[in-house]
Amino acid sequence: MKRFAPLLCVLASALIMVGGAQAGSEDDQGCASVHAVGIGQDLGGSNTTATISHGGRLNGTTTGQFAISGAPPVFTITGTVVFTTKGGTLTATVSGTFNVLTGEFTASGPVSAGTGNLAGTTGTLTFQGVENLATGVFTETITGTLCNAGDDGEDD
Repeated sequence: MKRFAPLLCVLASALIMVGGAQAGSEDDQGCASVHAVGIGQDLGGSNTTATISHGGRLNGTTTGQFAISGAPPVFTITGTVVFTTKGGTLTATVSGTFNVLTGEFTASGPVSAGTGNLAGTTGTLTFQGVENLATGVFTETITGTLCNAGDDGEDD
């Protein structure tokens, strides 16, 4: 067993290094990748709410307000999504589509405002998910890049 100890140390070190790389560290310009998960509820009246996890500084809740246009089965949606976190708020102005036959949606757009530790943040976010059309419950993934974001002390 003693002769395997150095090998185990090397393997453990490699796993720690790989795990850190997957977390999405900031680049030289202060930009970091986002890969968060949301579970939410369509409240009706083009309003949504969700709980965000695995999003680092975006962990918290969101509220969304949308305008819907177009013709079924795929509508165009535009609006805002506001993240409320421990360190402040972040607003993204998004546009995309919502399929009323499948519940699938996608929307993306730029960060348009921030407060608290998120003031001055720039970047782009994409929301992609599926809504259960019977209950209004949805799941989503949120990906993108945020730059110059403050650190509110929250990690994944």
